Amino acid sequence: MKVRVFPHATDVGRSAASVIADGIRQARRSGRDYLLGCPAGRSARTTYRSLAQLLSVEQIPLDHLHLVLMDSYVHTVGKSLCLPPGDAHWSAERFAAEEIVGPLNAAAPAGKGVAAHHVWLPDPSEPEEFDQRIRSAGGVDLFLLASGSTDGHVGFNPPGTDRGSVTRVVELAESTRRDNLATYPGFATFDDVPRHGVTVGISTIVENSRSAIMITLGQEKQTAFRRMSTADAFDPVWPASIVRECRQASLLADRAAAPSFQDRRAETQNP
Repeated sequence: MKVRVFPHATDVGRSAASVIADGIRQARRSGRDYLLGCPAGRSARTTYRSLAQLLSVEQIPLDHLHLVLMDSYVHTVGKSLCLPPGDAHWSAERFAAEEIVGPLNAAAPAGKGVAAHHVWLPDPSEPEEFDQRIRSAGGVDLFLLASGSTDGHVGFNPPGTDRGSVTRVVELAESTRRDNLATYPGFATFDDVPRHGVTVGISTIVENSRSAIMITLGQEKQTAFRRMSTADAFDPVWPASIVRECRQASLLADRAAAPSFQDRRAETQNP
């Protein structure tokens, strides 16, 4: 796993965006789709913005780009767990539309942006179908990942998640719900945060991706950076440590998250 530390969060975003843009170009030249695994949270915002800026210069068509969202809150409708309305402030669909698709489509040539049906969300009524859909498409080219600040959740996978877990509905850990208050400031109180979510599993991430980038930004992520940069393998106590087992994996951090890290090019090889 490559570990790199940059002066600022914007530098991390530009580095990750450059890798993604290269992949999008290569897929275009090869005449194939490009699948990008996307977290709906604060950590990847600088990456999404930088990617739009990069692609706007070259005006690359993005009609071959698929966005594979990692997770979403769910709520109860009758006796069923359902995704929230697309315009709800806590909706992953809304986040994707405003923070990812909107800027990318503004950067793409007219009529060649990300199609609405190319934004994938796991269905809480049939979550297991999501893994099959990813496999049928040939896997995710690159999974962007982020770690919970206090409990190391990745997606909505809580501490103690099994290595073989797949896409499913989970009861959210209290620590995860508290971490995400800052991501969705529309929640007036902690009690307003949903108690369930649908999420890709640990196995979904590691077995169905060609590469992965873990983004760690800000002072609040110092523990996360330390746990992941020193892990030898997946530790279920800190689920985000799965990045250690991903193919072609990188851990990118800003200096605030890794104030004492010295070797900016430290690298170990994954299988």
